[in-house]
Amino acid sequence: AVEAYKKALSLHPDLAEAYYNMGNARQDQGKLEEAVEAYNKALSIKPDYADAYYNMGNALQEQGKLEEAIEAYNKALSIKPDYAEAYNNMGVELSGVIFKKPNKGLQNTISSLLDNKLHSRPADIAAAAISLLKFESSLQKQLKFIRSVEFIHNPLEITSDLDQLLLLRKLMSVCPLPDLELEKLFKKLRASILENFTSLKKASPELLRFQSALALQCFTNEYVYSQSQNEEKAINVLEKQIKELLSNNEQPSPQMILILASYKALYKYDWCQSLIVTNQIQEVFTRQVEEPNQEEKLKLNLPILEEISNKVSSKVRQQYEESPYPRWVNLGLDLEPAPISKIVKEVQLKLHCEKINEVKNPNILIAGCGTGQHSIGTAKMYKSSKVLAIDLSLSSLAYAKRKTKEFAIENIEYMQADILDLGKLNKQFDIIESVGVLHHMDNPMKGWKVLTECLKPGGLMRIGLYSELAIQNVVKIRKEISQKGIGSRDTEMRSFRDIIKKSDSDHYKLTTQFQDFYAMSELRDILFHIQQHRFTIPSIKDHLNKLELKFCGIESSRIVSHFKQTNKNKEDLYDLDKWQAYEEANPRVFAEMYQFWCQKDL
Repeated sequence: AVEAYKKALSLHPDLAEAYYNMGNARQDQGKLEEAVEAYNKALSIKPDYADAYYNMGNALQEQGKLEEAIEAYNKALSIKPDYAEAYNNMGVELSGVIFKKPNKGLQNTISSLLDNKLHSRPADIAAAAISLLKFESSLQKQLKFIRSVEFIHNPLEITSDLDQLLLLRKLMSVCPLPDLELEKLFKKLRASILENFTSLKKASPELLRFQSALALQCFTNEYVYSQSQNEEKAINVLEKQIKELLSNNEQPSPQMILILASYKALYKYDWCQSLIVTNQIQEVFTRQVEEPNQEEKLKLNLPILEEISNKVSSKVRQQYEESPYPRWVNLGLDLEPAPISKIVKEVQLKLHCEKINEVKNPNILIAGCGTGQHSIGTAKMYKSSKVLAIDLSLSSLAYAKRKTKEFAIENIEYMQADILDLGKLNKQFDIIESVGVLHHMDNPMKGWKVLTECLKPGGLMRIGLYSELAIQNVVKIRKEISQKGIGSRDTEMRSFRDIIKKSDSDHYKLTTQFQDFYAMSELRDILFHIQQHRFTIPSIKDHLNKLELKFCGIESSRIVSHFKQTNKNKEDLYDLDKWQAYEEANPRVFAEMYQFWCQKDL
């Protein structure tokens, strides 16, 4: 093919399409630098060639040049604003970047990315977006200001400045923001608006817009911000005022409702259904009242495989009934479902038998689906698939089912079940995925064995487990929590979290870098979970051998790209001893968890 393109270019040196196709061929060969060179030649002839920018972004991504890849996708989008594939890939790449210089155009692109609920998971791109926002002079000014004052006496100027940052308001509305400086600013503003409520009765549109975003931020992070005794007293007074107004057939102002909603979820109040919903509180009312009510109704009709009887499973279930994990709004989904063979190739899996590629209508089990991000993502990924998603928690399942309906996905069935009871289904699956679940079981190996028995011969399994090496800071903190007798009530967790924020200890500082630190259910999951096991690569290798499962590869494309920089042999990807050496050289690379694929023998 390359030779044919060369001949075409010898006849027509200005044929941009020939350079573009040569770039694609070079990329297929793995000759990424030559591919980028070919795309650049195509663009020198045809500067508005959006597909060339897009594919160049893909080649740069494979080389680990993330910022250059993002810029290439951004240029493709500037030419073709509805380029869905470019949005999707940009969403993936943004999750690994912190920007070192301003880029207003990219801010606008990220803002458009957030407008579509299907292109990216906001939590994954939040850190990148925040790094861009911090170059804005208005935000720099306010962050500098709050470092030097204990209390904000006039919040209007600050909220007016912040209202101009559209990307910030959009982020606040859809995901927890993992940044201590912004948290400090939001906490002080929340307290100031509450304190100055009587003098701010005629709220400006800018203030109300910011209050709405703040109420959504606090609801999404599950009110992880601590509050002073003065704030608690003022909130109690506000609650009584709202109740009295409604009992007299008067409506509280939008500002009163938004202040309260930034401290407590509205659905927890009996009077919430008496509110007349105005435009100013519509979004907050939808998220804090209507959606939780929908979930309560959905709980009533969820099928149950068996009553949960295992003691540890029962305790874990109770935790997730109280704190469905995680609370989310938007999700990055595949644009078109693909056959198994294509996904195997994209993830660079090594199959030990090809039988799985012949499956046209895969039956898939998601063992521990949580609030639905995993099950929905999988259902949209595999062509003609049928997904059974199970979880211990009815609250989590109801959240997942509501979001599944919202995304109009019809190939998922939800069921409450313990992994230990799955044998009672009398069914085997082509693919089983269980990420972040086995390490919370009383006996992870027992649960993994049940999943293996539910997998068809030749079937694929995706597993996610905590790394012992990568989360040593978490191990140390969990020991401290146990030794000090710190409980897992919300007030206790907030107080301990404040200690972590103020500490100079390295293991505390490292913990504040986790996304999990910025939402209550996620904080509980990583630091206060009633059951947590951790693994090493040698222990995983041992478990795979005992279960007669074959290792097929690591899930993360970013980690794989980095691994390949020092492990050049193609077979190195499938050598767990090589991965152990890689983790020892990069101890935090699996800080989220190991995610890997394995296959059952025929």
